[in-house]
Amino acid sequence: MSSYYLQDERFLPKEEVRISPDDRGYYFGDGFYEVFRVYNGKLYEPEAHFARLTRTSEGIRIPLPYGIEELHAKLKELIALNSLSEGTVYLQITRGSAPRAQPFPAPARPFLHAYTKPLERPLAAMEAGIRAATVEDIRWLRCDYKTLNLLGNVLAKQQALDAGAEEAILHRSGSVTECSASNVMIVKDGIIVTHPADNLILHGVTRAVVLRLARAAELSVEERPFTVEELREADEAFITGTTVEITPVVSVDGRTIGSGSAGPVTRRLQRDFAASIGQ
Repeated sequence: MSSYYLQDERFLPKEEVRISPDDRGYYFGDGFYEVFRVYNGKLYEPEAHFARLTRTSEGIRIPLPYGIEELHAKLKELIALNSLSEGTVYLQITRGSAPRAQPFPAPARPFLHAYTKPLERPLAAMEAGIRAATVEDIRWLRCDYKTLNLLGNVLAKQQALDAGAEEAILHRSGSVTECSASNVMIVKDGIIVTHPADNLILHGVTRAVVLRLARAAELSVEERPFTVEELREADEAFITGTTVEITPVVSVDGRTIGSGSAGPVTRRLQRDFAASIGQ
């Protein structure tokens, strides 16, 4: 963990950080967050992350404590204070502290905190691939907002781990949405297929980068719902996310996907992504 946190507008050593027991994030999960990747000491795709942060802020009616330009500057300062070269920045904003009651408190003063975490690129998993298990998607219907309400994700992840897999692939009545902590794509007959960016999935920043890279490489892309059966019959499958980048899925529910290793489309996208971050 980092030595310094950003709390509202101040930088504090971790041991001096204080969060009220009346914070609505603690009571209700009444807040939202963003996880930024850092490569070579710089935020990766900051504009996309800040756009999603702003969208969620407006959607759940928690105003940002200060403007994006100032926030960006403070995150850069946080990275420098912690001498972070490769890792993540976690940023969380709640509706603030108030006596426990469901209505929005008036006036509400949002509470912000952020920290950094060293994290190497997941090269081993990206090379070997991971196992996944399908899990019914029991979450609410605004998964496009990056809120703190993650119990459904937590339960799905643990169900996958209990089944001997590393990730849960969620589905609603057989229609695949996303994963517990990432987006998912399949490849069939050279066509990349992924669920459209609607209210049922989080609009992943890495997902958008991968689709951009795919189209730049003149690979065919379809953003449409697909079934669990299509997933199991895919030639390739992979997950995308801030911390997992592009990681192959080599089996689902104990059933081998394609050849059981990363396919040519996945490898092409991995190479293009690495080039995009200067690796």
